[in-house]
Amino acid sequence: MDAPSLLESRSEQIRFIARYDRDGNAHELDLDRISDALGHEGGLIWVGLFEPDETLLFKMQVEFDLHPLAIEDAHKAHQRSKIERFGNSLFIVVNTAQMLDGGIVYGESHLFLGTDFILTVRHGGTLSFSGARERCAKNPDYLGNGTGMALYTVLDQIVDNFFPIIAHHEQALDELEEAILSSSFQKDTIIRLYRLRTELTKLRLAVSPLQDIMTTLLEFHGDLVREEVRVYLRDVHDHVIRLNESIDTMRDTLSSAMATNLSLVTVSQGDTMKRLAGWAALLAAPTLITSWYGMNFADMPELEWQLGYPLVGLTIITICFMLYRGLKKAGWL
Repeated sequence: MDAPSLLESRSEQIRFIARYDRDGNAHELDLDRISDALGHEGGLIWVGLFEPDETLLFKMQVEFDLHPLAIEDAHKAHQRSKIERFGNSLFIVVNTAQMLDGGIVYGESHLFLGTDFILTVRHGGTLSFSGARERCAKNPDYLGNGTGMALYTVLDQIVDNFFPIIAHHEQALDELEEAILSSSFQKDTIIRLYRLRTELTKLRLAVSPLQDIMTTLLEFHGDLVREEVRVYLRDVHDHVIRLNESIDTMRDTLSSAMATNLSLVTVSQGDTMKRLAGWAALLAAPTLITSWYGMNFADMPELEWQLGYPLVGLTIITICFMLYRGLKKAGWL
């Protein structure tokens, strides 16, 4: 790869790089001067990458003195959500999600946190952390509490992005409940129920590990996450608990909805069978009588009666009418 193409490739992968002073002002920073800028009192270095290649990640490893195992995970992605400590830095993996064109796109973010730097590596459906950086810039007091506040703004944005997805699923579940309780059975309803259950399972796998990550940040790593920061992290922790509870509630409701749908289908099939049996009973009476007179026996006295035919017809009508009223009253017709 020649020099121009290398620069172009890196411009796509490096979404943000700057050094913040204690007043929240961002200063331009060259990629090769990161290690020289580390250690400035009262400030931090923030680098944001999007699906970087192995060469760029190796550069980050050298500049920030990161552990090679963490760099390997950040490059390969498709990792489980976790938090690990390597020397003086934290490595956090979180699954992310966002609404895109009416669908849900999942992604993954890898966060490296040191005493004076934060490195974010995004993969897949993960929104830019520009909003988190703007919060830090608008609130200089945030940066006065160390890099833990920068981590808080990132995690807060990730967690808040799940709430529109939860609201979308809740609306879909309400619509499905109305469809289930409608008078007519639709095959599409059970298909939508199954797909929603699959989506909720994926969502739970993305959200559930965040609770353990937040608990670890609240109880350990005091050198990187100060006590002043933990007040804010507890708020994020509460949001994660709310998300998990909402997902579990929807999963339980969905299971009940699927069971209710199956019960209603069974009842509907039973009603159909009762109606068929009722009409079969109505047809059985005239069939029995007419088949009796279909026998070719000469010695049948009523065949010679002048009123024999009308009498048999009236008898058939009377029996069918009585059967119809009885079956109608019993709810079979």
